[in-house]
Amino acid sequence: MKHKNNVIQHKQFAFKTDSVNEDGTFSGYGSVFGNVDSYGEIVAPGAFKESIAAIKASGDPLPALWQHRWAEPIGGYDLLEEDERGLKVEGWLLTGQIPRAAEAHALMKHRVVKGLSIGYYVLEDSWNEKDRIRTLTKLDLQEISIVTFPANVEAQVESVKSILAQGNLPTLSQFEDFLRESGYSKSQATIIASKGLKELLSRSESGGKKSDALTALRNFQLSK
Repeated sequence: MKHKNNVIQHKQFAFKTDSVNEDGTFSGYGSVFGNVDSYGEIVAPGAFKESIAAIKASGDPLPALWQHRWAEPIGGYDLLEEDERGLKVEGWLLTGQIPRAAEAHALMKHRVVKGLSIGYYVLEDSWNEKDRIRTLTKLDLQEISIVTFPANVEAQVESVKSILAQGNLPTLSQFEDFLRESGYSKSQATIIASKGLKELLSRSESGGKKSDALTALRNFQLSK
């Protein structure tokens, strides 16, 4: 299965307190269709269809992680399905076996921790140049985490640095957010990203050297 950029990405959503039960079970939406998020992205209906089928065929539950930490699974999910709103999930925490799961459950019940966040790879997407919106049409779902904030896991500056450290290129929207947090105005970030990174991404996809693009971006960071 070919992943675009080979970079796992995250999206987060809030859930309601009354969807967290005393026995450690909970429900909510791992993703909502049709809304434009802070990355300028939309998840399209059907984006999870193939991934859900593959997870069901495996016979194993999708992991519930703590704060996207791969070394800290705290439960899993029995139900994964798409409805008219988005990706509906029902999960459970191993509160009697894993101390971190019990801690997460207590924090969820008291609304201190109130987010669900999906970890996924992009398989297929489309880009609307006019509206500058990226539509995610097929995703490879890897996990759904319990997270503290129903917002970005980390500042875009650190996110882009992490992507570069792995030898990959950020998406156009990720780089624009990176520029904004680096001090550029929205219009400046749009121009720099569209004229600079877009060209680098195009060259990389058409057979150009990714190493040249990575070097250019790393040099840009050092100059800031």
